[in-house]
Amino acid sequence: MNLSKGFLLALVALFAYLSLLLVLPFSQYVLGAILIAYVLYPAQVRLENRIPPAIAAFALVLLAVAGFVVPLIVIIAAVASDARRLLERINTDSIELAELERLMEERTGQRVDLPSAILDAAQNVGSVFLERSTEWFSAVTHILIGLGLAIFLLYYLLKDGHDLLAWLRELTPLPDDVQDDFYRRLDEVMWAVLAGHVLIAIIQGTIAGLGLLATGVPNAAFWTFIMVILSLVPLIGSFLVWGPAVIFLFLTGEPLLAAGLFGYSVVVVGLSDDYLRPVLVDRYAELNPAVIILGVLGGVYAFGVMGLFYGPVVLGALMATLDVMNDHYDRLENEPGMQ
Repeated sequence: MNLSKGFLLALVALFAYLSLLLVLPFSQYVLGAILIAYVLYPAQVRLENRIPPAIAAFALVLLAVAGFVVPLIVIIAAVASDARRLLERINTDSIELAELERLMEERTGQRVDLPSAILDAAQNVGSVFLERSTEWFSAVTHILIGLGLAIFLLYYLLKDGHDLLAWLRELTPLPDDVQDDFYRRLDEVMWAVLAGHVLIAIIQGTIAGLGLLATGVPNAAFWTFIMVILSLVPLIGSFLVWGPAVIFLFLTGEPLLAAGLFGYSVVVVGLSDDYLRPVLVDRYAELNPAVIILGVLGGVYAFGVMGLFYGPVVLGALMATLDVMNDHYDRLENEPGMQ
């Protein structure tokens, strides 16, 4: 290697490192934009046959934002509504501070000034709020900037996706047929994770949430969202929510509803995985459950929340790369040059 090539490689390494430092603070949002762009890209290709790419990308971005914002608003509204109903049930007129002070004095033998105690507690809470307000403001600002960045990235990934793919193919030092094989297998892995992992989690969480809603469990919309997230983790799933919900119904004097929710969750929710997974996963590259489990758990540590999706993809991509290498390595070794 001569001095010019070494200097050029050093520049590439330097700017790659600096670029990584720029991306890392917003890595979750970048990974999220890439994932959503991958899902929406087939729709982008179809829309470009009828309308300009920029308009198609803008429409899909609006669809993606609505698909995220609307469920979030519904969940927040449901939780706020349940909290409001809970507060309305409390009859503040029946709470007499003097009576409470008398009862506490009878039980403990000490007189307690409740108004002063409540005032002191409120002042302490206010002090903590003021101390943490800067941190909270910084966190909210970071989230808003990250979401804005994700939206812009999503738009340009959809609009200029063809150019990006062409650039990647040009930089990759592999023959065209090997690249075609590699990208095909990587595409199979991505859809296997999305269809056999993410989509099934959404369906299972929604089905379990219908059971909570039917039996009158409070905050059913919020817990449905939690069950969708938990269903992304194999061997854990929605049981961590509907199990305690069954106990809650039983302890609140609803044994029939508790039994109904238990039977529904065990039969309908449990068997949905057995029927849906073969239908959805068999259409694409099949991933071993061990790969999914290791990918999800390890992905959370490596990539944060987005590791729930990217962890299995990374392991599946490794397997796909090894398959491609096994199929083409001997031929590439004997070829004098690249196409």
